[in-house]
Amino acid sequence: MVKLFYVLGILIFSSCFISSNFPDRPISISDDRNSYFDTLYLPKIDTSEVLVRHYAYSLVYNESCEQAKWVFYTMNSKKINGPYSRSDKFKSDTSIKTGSANHSDYKGSGFDRGHLAPAADMTWSKQAMDESFYYSNMSPQNPSFNRGVWRKLESRVRKWIVDFDSLYVTTGPVLDTNLIFIGDNVAVPSYFFKTVVGFKDSTINTIAFLLPNEGSKKELKQFVISIDSLENFSGLNFNSSLEQPLQDSLEKTTYLDCWKFY
Repeated sequence: MVKLFYVLGILIFSSCFISSNFPDRPISISDDRNSYFDTLYLPKIDTSEVLVRHYAYSLVYNESCEQAKWVFYTMNSKKINGPYSRSDKFKSDTSIKTGSANHSDYKGSGFDRGHLAPAADMTWSKQAMDESFYYSNMSPQNPSFNRGVWRKLESRVRKWIVDFDSLYVTTGPVLDTNLIFIGDNVAVPSYFFKTVVGFKDSTINTIAFLLPNEGSKKELKQFVISIDSLENFSGLNFNSSLEQPLQDSLEKTTYLDCWKFY
C-alpha cells in the first residue's frame, strides 16, 4: 500500500522511484573531484559565478553575504569512519579571490560557525578534514540549531550510506532579502537546506530538507520537502545538467520508504 504524507504542503509518497534512464556511472564513486558524473548533479552555476573546487567538496561563493551559496560533495562507504579527527583549525579560504569571511566576523556574534560540508564526513582524508574548516564552508547558525537538529540531520545522512552505493549531497543557506548581518557583511540565513541523491544498483532516489535556523525537537521527516518546492523557495536549480525528463521525475516527488529515519 502506498502511504501519503503532507509535509510543508507538499505531497510525499512512501514508495521508491526506480529508474534505468540515468547516465552510466561507476558503482564506487572515485575521489576524483573533477568527475564528469559528479558535475551532472551540481546546482546551476550562473555565468558570473565561479566554481571553487577543494579536495572533497565544491562550492559557489556568495560575496555579498560572505558565505557559500551552496556546497556539493559525495559520500560512499570508503569515506566514513576514517582515521582523521576534527582539526578545529578554522581559516580563511585563499581560493576565494575576493576574500572569504574570517574569525573576526564570527567572534562575539553569538552564532556558531556551522559547517555546510560536515567535518564528520571528512574523516577519510587529512586534507579533506583540514579544508572543511575553511570559512567558505561556514555559515552563521543558531547554536541550538547547529548542535541540535542540524547535527542530527548530518548524522542521519551518514547512516544512509549503508543503504546506497553512493550519495551526492548539496547543502547551503537560503539567502533571502530579510537578513541580519554579523562581522563584515556576513549574512545570517533564516533557513538552511540539504538535498541528497542516492544511488543503489539501478535505483536513484532523492530527498530534500528545509529547516529554519533555530532549535527544534521536531522529527526530521517534518522538514522534508520536494526538490521542486525547494527550488521555488531558494531560487536555486538543482541537478541542473540532467536531461529534463529525469530531472522532473527526481524533483517532483519524495519517496520516503527509500530513506530510513530510525
